[in-house]
Parts: sequence; C-alpha cells; structure tokens
Amino acid sequence: MIETFAALSDPNRLRIVSLLLEGPQPVGTIAERLRLNQPQASKHLMALKKAHLVEVEARAQQQLYQLDPAGLLAVHDWLEPYRRLWSARFAQMDEVIAQMVREEAHDRKD
Repeated sequence: MIETFAALSDPNRLRIVSLLLEGPQPVGTIAERLRLNQPQASKHLMALKKAHLVEVEARAQQQLYQLDPAGLLAVHDWLEPYRRLWSARFAQMDEVIAQMVREEAHDRKD
C-alpha cells in the first residue's frame, strides 16, 4: 500500500489518475492534455502501473492506459476502517450539534 500512496503523492500522477476516469487514453493524449512531454508521461504511467493503479492494453498501434480496478479496490478496502471511524465521529458530531440547536431554541422560548 505504501507504493500505491507514494505513486499518488506525485501531482502529475494524481492528475493522470483523474484523467483516466474519462476512460482509456494513449500516452500521447495523456501527455498533451497534462502538458507533459511524452517521456515524462510514460515515466509516470510506469510508476502508476507498478503500483497497480493503471493497466495497459495494446489496441492496434496504440498502448491504451486505463485505471486498474483491482488496484483501486485495494485502496478502497484499505480506507474502509477509516471511513467507518469518520462516519461514526461525524454522526456523533451531528448529535452534538442537534442537541445544541435544541437547547438554543429552548433558551429562546424562555
């Protein structure tokens, strides 16, 4: 998981992942849209591939990069315990705020 988060810590790699949400893209398109030269884009894509965040598929003369669902699922699964913790804490905070609102409304009536 450290390799995954290390790969995502680079702003260009994070931008590539966001771009690939639109669907598979050839390296040339990725480079052009992110204003990178092609060797830079290829280097970032290889790092993302090594971290199992993207996969490559050969179609005709092109190499198309797309998000790797298995790698993203691993990130999702790793985050799940934290998501449950945050949800519970936000629910507690909602209860505190609701109680404060009720008390304030009660104080205004008096």
